[in-house]
Amino acid sequence: MRTHVMFPDELVKDVDRLVGRRKRSRFVTDAVREKLRRERLLSALGETAGIISAEEYPEWATTEKVAAWVRKSRHEDMQRLERLFSDG
Repeated sequence: MRTHVMFPDELVKDVDRLVGRRKRSRFVTDAVREKLRRERLLSALGETAGIISAEEYPEWATTEKVAAWVRKSRHEDMQRLERLFSDG
């Protein structure tokens, strides 16, 4: 689909210097996709903020506890993979 969008001259010049005139549309399309992805992620984070309570999940109460939980989970995953792929 074609559309008409206004950009400041300097912004267009910067894009052209970086990727060239012939790749301008692709660059802008990729930039818009990335911005939309970020905005959707921020929206999802906002909608879900606070749904996990420290009372229900004490292992997530502090950043230190979260880090310990992640390390433990990764260690358990590695052990499981080693059992699955061991030659025994």
